[in-house]
Formats: sequence, C-alpha cells, structure tokens
Amino acid sequence: MPNLDAPIGVFDSGIGGLTVLSAIQKLLPHENLVYLGDTARVPYGTKSRETVTRYSIQNTLFLMEQNVKAVVVACNTASAHALEYLKGKFSVPVLGVIEPGALAAHKATVSGSIGVMGTEGTIKSEAYKKALHRLSNKHQVFGVACPLLVSLAEEGWLTGDIVDLVLEKYLAPLKKTQNPDTVILGCTHYPLLKNAVQKCMGNKVTLVDSAHETAQALKEILIQNKIASPSALQGTLQVYATDNPDTMARLGGHFLGRALGSVHQADTSGLV
Repeated sequence: MPNLDAPIGVFDSGIGGLTVLSAIQKLLPHENLVYLGDTARVPYGTKSRETVTRYSIQNTLFLMEQNVKAVVVACNTASAHALEYLKGKFSVPVLGVIEPGALAAHKATVSGSIGVMGTEGTIKSEAYKKALHRLSNKHQVFGVACPLLVSLAEEGWLTGDIVDLVLEKYLAPLKKTQNPDTVILGCTHYPLLKNAVQKCMGNKVTLVDSAHETAQALKEILIQNKIASPSALQGTLQVYATDNPDTMARLGGHFLGRALGSVHQADTSGLV
C-alpha cells in the first residue's frame, strides 16, 4: 500500500525548476514536496545526452532516497534527453515538462506556426517538435537556442538594454522569417524573462509556460495512480542544492514567487 503522504520529488539543473514547483504548490497545496536543484552542474543545455542522462539518474536516485511517490523532471533538457529512460528505470510515476508544454501550445495556436525557445540541448533534441507533431502534423515548429538566458535569469537580469539586445539577437530571425503566433518558453528559467520576451515578440504572440500544464498533468497522474494526498493540511517543502545552498536560498525567491526558506546541501555525485 503506497504512503499517500509521501512527498513528490522535483528536480532541475538549477533554480529554474522552482517555477514548476510554484505551480504545483498552487494546484496541489496539500502535497508534500522535495525539490533538488543540481546547481553544482548547471547548465545542462550544453552537455551531451549521455551526461544529462547520468545526472538525471543521480538526481532521481537522491529523490528516491527521500521516499518520494512520484518524480517531476522540471528541466526541459533532462526531459528531452532522459525522461523515457527514467520512466523505465524507476517504479514511481515520472513526469517531464515537454509533453504538457506542447499540449498547451497546441491549444493556443491558431496559425499552427509555433516557436520554441530553449537550451542548445533541448532544441537539438527536437523534443518539442516531435511532441507537437504527435498532436497535429499540420504544426510548423521552429526552434531557437538561447543559451545566455539561463545565466541572465539566475543573475536577476530580467529587464533592461542588455536583456533586450540578447533577445533581439536570438529572436529576430524567428520574427522576420517564421512569424509564429505562439512561442513556447522551453526552459524553466525563461518565465522570469516573460515580459522581456513579450516585448521582443509583440503582444499578438502567445507565450506558453509549461509550469501550469505540468502541474495539471501531475494532478491527473496522482489521481489515476490513487496516490493523491488525502491530507487537508498545507504540504511541506524540503529544498536541496548540490552547490552552495545560500546562493539558492538568496535567488530562489525570484523563481518561487516568495521567500524560499532554508536550503539543504545534497551530494548526488556518488549515486549510480
């Protein structure tokens, strides 16, 4: 019999996955949560599929040691490279962010022209393109790698001339040649830059953040597997970082939308 009060594990390459965690907390306030940010090895977007898969296995093993009942891969690159392997390796339900994000874009687009902003790894994998084509073969999907945005978000550079120049450099070809009506923010860091991206793309373009859709998909998985918490109490949150916990505690509030509180040190490197 599963422990219905067991926590849900969430991991990301760093701090960005806290945007997904925030959406989960809002939709599922009674669930206990454990978050792991692999801040010692961020970013994942420039690393190979094999390396990202190894890191993802180690992160999931750490969460399994916390006796989680489900795992959310809140990193787009890890979802693109490692999700199917994790689903086959672990006994608990494992959910990524790409399928929910693709579904949200599928619902939002009118013209069928969809842009995807992401890390190099996410864009090269074509994971969003494949997911969108499973929903409709009429979609035209255009990926744009935006590697500098993770660093900008983590430094708190969310607006201003530098952000505008970087976005214009990345997105100008997409705007001028493809004219999408919907753009997926295909990295959990990017929602913090949403206002700047909207300014760059124009108000007629719908921006899709997969966090809410991921939380909704998680709710459905919990119900289907009969592992939703029956508690009426506010769920607890434990946060871990593989690098300096103080840095995550200081910056994490921007991503979570409120003060993060204490962050614990985690070591995943020896887990295989």
